[in-house]
Amino acid sequence: MNILRNSIVLLFLVIGIQQSYSQSYRFKTSGFSVLEKNDKGKWGEWSKLDLVNLSVILDTEKHRIVVYSQEIQLFNIIEYMEREENDTDIVYSFICKDNNGIDCKISIITRKKQDYRKQLYINYDEHIIVYNIFNV
Repeated sequence: MNILRNSIVLLFLVIGIQQSYSQSYRFKTSGFSVLEKNDKGKWGEWSKLDLVNLSVILDTEKHRIVVYSQEIQLFNIIEYMEREENDTDIVYSFICKDNNGIDCKISIITRKKQDYRKQLYINYDEHIIVYNIFNV
């Protein structure tokens, strides 16, 4: 009987530890903007902020980030980068591959001096997409 009780306790501990490392984070977007390089390879201007209400999920169990736009954007996480923090920002970054197999870097940035506003940056070589996001 003692062995059965110990086995059950051990099973719950293993399940609890596994679930603490694998989580799903849900966000909603409130707007987005795009920055593109020009013909000379220099960054242009950010586009006007467009209001948009989309769902975004960071799923660390499946190692992916999904942006539920009109065309679903699926990013497979290849590498989790170390958390960075300074006086103004907290940054979580991921090296990813998108639906088309193109490499990009995705960062979730919390702006400390802007009431802890969150932004999702999708960085490609030729353009950057930014979404204003908030936790759901």
